[in-house]
Amino acid sequence: MLKFHNTLTNQLEEFQPLNDNEVRLYICGPTVWSFAHIGNFRTFTFGDVLRRYLKFKGYKLTHVFNLTDVDDRIINEAKAAAKTIDEFTAPFIEAFWEDFDALGLERPDIAPRATHHIAEMIQIIEKLLENGHAYESDGSIYFRISAFPDYGKLSKINFAGNISGASGRVDTDKYDKENANDFALWKLVDADEPTGWDASFGRGRPGWHIECSAMAMKYLGETFDIHAGGIDLKFPHHENEIAQSEGATENQFAKVWLHSEHLKVEGETMSKSLGNFYTFRDLIAKGYSATAIRYLLLSVPYHKQLNFTFETLDGAEQTIARLRDFRNRLQEAHLPDGINTDLQEKAEKYLNDFEAAMDDNLNTSVALAALHNLVREVNTATAHEVACTEDRSFILHTLDKFDAILGIFGEASEEILDSEIEALIGERQEARRNRNFARSDEIRNLLGEQGIILEDTKDGMRWKRK
Repeated sequence: MLKFHNTLTNQLEEFQPLNDNEVRLYICGPTVWSFAHIGNFRTFTFGDVLRRYLKFKGYKLTHVFNLTDVDDRIINEAKAAAKTIDEFTAPFIEAFWEDFDALGLERPDIAPRATHHIAEMIQIIEKLLENGHAYESDGSIYFRISAFPDYGKLSKINFAGNISGASGRVDTDKYDKENANDFALWKLVDADEPTGWDASFGRGRPGWHIECSAMAMKYLGETFDIHAGGIDLKFPHHENEIAQSEGATENQFAKVWLHSEHLKVEGETMSKSLGNFYTFRDLIAKGYSATAIRYLLLSVPYHKQLNFTFETLDGAEQTIARLRDFRNRLQEAHLPDGINTDLQEKAEKYLNDFEAAMDDNLNTSVALAALHNLVREVNTATAHEVACTEDRSFILHTLDKFDAILGIFGEASEEILDSEIEALIGERQEARRNRNFARSDEIRNLLGEQGIILEDTKDGMRWKRK
């Protein structure tokens, strides 16, 4: 019996799809103004395990995962770079999917981009204007929170007073509003502003929150099963999604809300100013494998804070090596003929333990413990020569079932990306300039292990794959 902790009700609930065996899932994706950091990928790895487990349970899944490719930050960064927003976001979108694949995340069924769904956003805003949930002020359109009595039902925040934002991304618009808590649906742009779209209520660009409502409802309908994302999005983003969606349709937006908790680094909030801000690519450039990163992100249940340290990442690397060594030794072991039904029954028990843990709000730490219990049991049986030939295929098949969810036995791509090679070469050149020859040699050796040959030429450093 699969149960989720529903943020909307703050209860652990048995999951029942809205429509028979079909599940419609929406997960908030990245804002593609830079490379995704490991906190982002904690949420996306949780989403991947959620997707995999729903399929494992036999549900027919439709999974939508959006890309936010227009917001104020993207517009400002594009202007500073003298590029259009498409030109600015294109390399980050490409890099994101490279990282996504490298981490062994399964691609969503639908990956809509905000800029491709402006018409749907305009339609929702027109409905909200018609029914009094929205209003115009100085050319911009705002959602009228006072017209939606249920506002705050997700975040459990009392809006009787004048509340400012909890996530640092509340609209601090430069325009006049009826109420300080009202949020922008559509922002007026100047006539010469290149990033803008024509609408019946004036030329402008969408607010951040309307984007996800439009994309979710286009592909999943007005009411769908699960909406997931990072805890930092619960307020204001998800709260505002609910208000504008339900204000437009008068139907419940999403039945179940799931939020992954924060990732901290050495007990601190990740911040560039603290020097503890890491992208996925930063960790790859330091020589860590994508699979070890994935394992670490799964080691703590999604609904609990994860404290990232390099010590725990080193431990994850060692664990992955042991697990792969176990599987390889099992495949190659010389075993006596026959079958050990006791061993197979224990393997079934650990698989049942695994499924029970995953049924309990995706408790990945307990699920991983079940995997390690199986490994210890088989190692003991092999050492005492009581594991037999027919047990081998049974155990390997059982491992495949574990890994269909966890994805830690080799599904994550271990081939180093071109961008990661360039990053390592840049770090090596910096090390040489600083006369840090030990680090320079370390990077050369690391690249060599990945099959990368470095060549010093008169035109500078070049590299090639073996």
